[in-house]
Amino acid sequence: MASVLDKLSILADAAKYDASCSSSGSKRANKDKGIGNSDGNGICHSYTEDGRCVSLLKILFSNVCIYDCAYCVSRRSNDVQRASFTVQEVVALTLNFYRRNFIEGLFLSSGIFKNADTAMEKLVRVARILRTEHNFNGYIHIKAIPGASAELLHDAGLYADRLSVNIEIPSEASLQKVAPEKNYNDIITPMNYLADERIRLVDERKSIRSAPTFMPAGQSTQLIVGASPDSDWQILNLADGLYKNQQLKRVYYSGYVPITTDNRVPLLSAPPLLRENRVYQADWLLRFYKFSLDEIVTPEAPNLDLEVDPKLGYALRNPQAFPVDINKADYEMILRVPGIGVKSAKKIVSARRFQRITWENLKAFGVASKRTQFFITCPGLAAPRDWDTARLRTQLTSPASRPLETPQLGLFG
Repeated sequence: MASVLDKLSILADAAKYDASCSSSGSKRANKDKGIGNSDGNGICHSYTEDGRCVSLLKILFSNVCIYDCAYCVSRRSNDVQRASFTVQEVVALTLNFYRRNFIEGLFLSSGIFKNADTAMEKLVRVARILRTEHNFNGYIHIKAIPGASAELLHDAGLYADRLSVNIEIPSEASLQKVAPEKNYNDIITPMNYLADERIRLVDERKSIRSAPTFMPAGQSTQLIVGASPDSDWQILNLADGLYKNQQLKRVYYSGYVPITTDNRVPLLSAPPLLRENRVYQADWLLRFYKFSLDEIVTPEAPNLDLEVDPKLGYALRNPQAFPVDINKADYEMILRVPGIGVKSAKKIVSARRFQRITWENLKAFGVASKRTQFFITCPGLAAPRDWDTARLRTQLTSPASRPLETPQLGLFG
């Protein structure tokens, strides 16, 4: 029989392919001298904007799975070492790791080892024991199993800060090719239920203070980039709809990691990380920069330009919209200037109520001056030359002018 440490090694490794584990947005405070606290600073399995590494216990409950999805390392036909925790083992690991300051919360997913309800019930029981028997107030993110009952999803939402139902493949046609045992209805149905239940209980709390908190950090999902022939437009069109219709907090994108020679998936030499990066940047344009989808990609031009970030790509395709007068343009137009982020745009709009904004002011605000100078006018900056899009593109993509790109921070400077 495998030891707990052996199981941890197997099931933590199997969980690394899931990118959808951020706790931003939760406000579960410590109470009654309990254990842990997810109030304030979010817990995520990545680096924060200030470079701080935030950790959580990220494991599968089991990597035994009845499905044979071509893109998944835990698929039924894959020859990997199998393991499953018990509920008490996951509870004990979480508490012991937390007490030793190794983690700040738990991210728990699972293969579907018998059926959806059996797997989901185990995950819910872990969260319930942590909350009710050990007064654990740290962050908990549970993977909602497609096909699980509404009752189990409801219970999960009462104990977890965030739930995620991973879609993985961006279209029904591609899903049927790489995972024929799955269907979109089983994935979208729990998403809709969780969204509706959260709205219902938020409304109920307005009049009944004792109404329970439900999934306070909302929902997320993951889409795999490159495991199917779906275009960037298909990926982003789906994500845009999820934000609008299911009120998802976050869609995560994961470049397909080649783990199989199955002819249902592409034979790649490495994950498409640059493409993943561009999709993340486009996602940020949709959520924070007030772009519409058809300004980024269209069915006629369905894939993002890998050479330039999508914001710069928009500017190069629309020379008639530039240069922008920093002292007259509205906030939405300033956001479209390459090299100006949300914080800098807000500073510009706020400061120009008291003074005219100069080039020196902009540099002090932190704009990416090597890029921004070609797309604006302001005192202290020479008037832009007549545009030659090809020449400007070459100049801005040269190694000397190319900025460091951070996929999940949505930087366009």
